[in-house]
Amino acid sequence: MRIAQIAPPWISIPPQTYGGTESIISSIVEELVAQGHDVTLFAPGDARTSAKLVSFYPQSLLSQGVPWQAHLKAYYHLHKALERAGEFDIVHTHLSSTGDMYIFPLMASLATPYVTTLHSNFPFDRLGDWIGDADDLFLEWIAPAPVVTVSDKARANLPYALNVVGVVHLGVPMQHFRLVGTEPEAFFTWLGIFVPKKGPHLAIEAAKRANVPIVLAGEVDHHVKESVDYFRQAIEPRIDNERVKYIGPVNMEQKIALLSSARGFLYPITWEEPGATVVLEAMALGCPVIAFARGVLPELVLHERTGFLAYDLEEMVQYIPRIEELDRRKTHIHVERHFSARVMTDKYLKIYARLRQRGLFFAQTEL
Repeated sequence: MRIAQIAPPWISIPPQTYGGTESIISSIVEELVAQGHDVTLFAPGDARTSAKLVSFYPQSLLSQGVPWQAHLKAYYHLHKALERAGEFDIVHTHLSSTGDMYIFPLMASLATPYVTTLHSNFPFDRLGDWIGDADDLFLEWIAPAPVVTVSDKARANLPYALNVVGVVHLGVPMQHFRLVGTEPEAFFTWLGIFVPKKGPHLAIEAAKRANVPIVLAGEVDHHVKESVDYFRQAIEPRIDNERVKYIGPVNMEQKIALLSSARGFLYPITWEEPGATVVLEAMALGCPVIAFARGVLPELVLHERTGFLAYDLEEMVQYIPRIEELDRRKTHIHVERHFSARVMTDKYLKIYARLRQRGLFFAQTEL
């Protein structure tokens, strides 16, 4: 099958440090290529891929210093990529941030079957605390477009009646996530981008109350004032490099080492997260997860088997001493069976086939 994967142009594929959507796109592309499909990835030139790479910029936009709010280059990337849609059997696009919304009017007249994965929640017309109403205006193009959500919860939370053609949970490339077989160290960890809804301040508090050390890793988004202010005010003053350490952004190798060594992963999110790649990465390495039971988390974590689902901070603290009850090998196997890149990609291939069949039916009807 000739497949176009059109990535958002903001972050490199795969990401050097943080980038959940970009990690998933890379995993899909590599698995499709491994299965023998003819895949073209439309992404900036700093992408590393086994697919054919088509680029309109030498580097991803954030690495060029383009702020999230500046959409013109993002629009150009999407427009130029979709001009070539006729060369493929299926076009797969990805909606993650505000600038990706242009894909819907651009795809409205495509003859080639297409599908869009919704990696984030509506509304997309937002900037910091400000929320606009442009999502409603775009609905004429969004509503008929075939879309995939990354969890049942994300589908249930959709504010509009959309053309959802499937739910495909995120998956991780298991060849990179192997059990090390050594005893974990004493510390717990948190990993992600430093914004309040990801809960690193709550992870610190939970570790403090349970009297366990915690190691934080991840990205401060210097293009977003909220992230910078939050880190400086709520996180940095609590780092003492003894009980609370921050090791900065981590690449894949460093992430694997961190999660393999950690006794557990604390994830007290305060929002309805649609997908959580880092949770799957932790469990794939055998690292049990203690998370707030919000968003997708109840669909990923088997309570009292691969982790614990807490409903508040006090309950999270109570679960921390129970981490030894969980089997790291069974935690790894759970991800391998249900949330691997292969499982994810096979689900997408079935969706591609249905959409192609539907397109052929409509084409024959018009004749």
